[in-house]
Amino acid sequence: FTGNDAFVVPPRTYEHVDVGGRERAKFFRKPLIPFMESVQPLLVLDTGRTGVGNFGDMTAKSASGFLSPGKSMISSSQPATRTQAIQTDYMEREAQTDPYTPEYVVKPGEQPEVLTLATLMYKKGLPAGLAEVEMIERARAKRAWEASLPPLDDPQQWEKRFKMMSDMERHEWVLRENEIEKLQNLRIELLEKMLKENEARRHDASIERINRQWGKKQSEREEFVKANRLHYLRAIRALLRKRSQIETKYIKNDIIRDYSKYESVAYGPLTRNGHFPDKLTDKYLVKSRFLDTYTGLLELESTLPTNALKIRLPEPKRISTTKDGHLKRQFRRERDLNNITKDITEQKGKKIEEPKPLRFLVKVEKPIPRPPTPGVDIPNVEDEEREKSIIYLQKLLRGRATQNMMYKNKEERIELIEEMRSTHALQEQDMNMKKLEKQDVHTAQYVQRKDITREDYIDSILQTMEGEALGDMFDYLSKELIRLQEERRIAAFAMLADRQRRLREAEESGLRQVEERRRREQDELFKQV
Repeated sequence: FTGNDAFVVPPRTYEHVDVGGRERAKFFRKPLIPFMESVQPLLVLDTGRTGVGNFGDMTAKSASGFLSPGKSMISSSQPATRTQAIQTDYMEREAQTDPYTPEYVVKPGEQPEVLTLATLMYKKGLPAGLAEVEMIERARAKRAWEASLPPLDDPQQWEKRFKMMSDMERHEWVLRENEIEKLQNLRIELLEKMLKENEARRHDASIERINRQWGKKQSEREEFVKANRLHYLRAIRALLRKRSQIETKYIKNDIIRDYSKYESVAYGPLTRNGHFPDKLTDKYLVKSRFLDTYTGLLELESTLPTNALKIRLPEPKRISTTKDGHLKRQFRRERDLNNITKDITEQKGKKIEEPKPLRFLVKVEKPIPRPPTPGVDIPNVEDEEREKSIIYLQKLLRGRATQNMMYKNKEERIELIEEMRSTHALQEQDMNMKKLEKQDVHTAQYVQRKDITREDYIDSILQTMEGEALGDMFDYLSKELIRLQEERRIAAFAMLADRQRRLREAEESGLRQVEERRRREQDELFKQV
């Protein structure tokens, strides 16, 4: 496909295609509907073929009887098929395919520039915009630069090739950084736009929530005002009813008051109210000495029975509890005072109890007196002197044994003692001698150090210079090794990418040719049908 006969397309296996399942939409075709008018189901018309004998005449005659003058067969100049729109469950973008790609043949030894743009597809780089044009120009410049590189078989131009590759690498990194910066700026712009949209959405939601709360509060306020107005009207009507009856005074009928006051209706009734039997009651007054004189009252009282002057009404029961069933404060205090009086009376009526014996009393017995202290007899003077002599001899023997042990240990560790004496003196004379020896040693060390200081300084300077030179050389060699490894790795990646691209181009070319051949076969089949 690319003009290279040695290039072989590797075989590739395809997965099973589910025609009647989830991939069914890939096999849809438009229906072939004849472009003719609908006729009666029992009517058969001639489609234009006249070499059938009398059948065509019979059909034409039968058609003339059923078809109206305004309807007739479509002329043969119109196409035999037409495009009919249908409604499916799939959207247009799901059934959209890539534009048609024409066939092409690559001459041997040539590689057209168009094939390098095989990665660009419809809606994925095509139609080409400014970014795609810049990418194509950079690819052209890269190919021209690759053609201008010195060959690898010339060792004298390796340095020039390395310099050109380094410059190109820096240039590519600069381009990549610019692209990354553009992408980051675009991403930042999109992020700012999203943040502004979110902020606007939140603001709108807040405004809507505030408006909703405002409407809710307004409705509550209207309901509250309406309820208050209704309550106000009811109160006004009640006050009006009460005010309308303010002049009418209802007084309870009291017979005693009526007869005790001479200006009452009992003594001066109104004639408009009709006849009253109590009129002129002063004519019916009873005058008796038993009621008007004191002696008469005493005689009247003596004639009355004894039980007539006694009150037989029962004493009213005192209400000691409230409506809720609680005891009133007055009765509660009376109850407490009665209880206290009862307790005091009981305490006074109690007899004085005799004291009981102690329950846990325990008798403490006196201890038995101690026996007298024993005494010691005074020893004899001779025995005491003998015992002192024995004790003194024992002290001498113990001291001698300790002294012998000390001498023995001293002789065993005489070397350590001498070593300690060489560094630590106890006597003043020995201490002065040690100081003199120490001064001599310090003087000898100073002279020796002064002699070797210059040589050590020169050696240290030489070693420092050698270390710096070796470090720089090793650093340069390690960097060169890393750079060479990176160059080889990049070259290997480039070769692999180029090989993968060529394989993909060849594979796509093969698939395209297979699809084109299949399309031509299907078109040919439809043409024959």
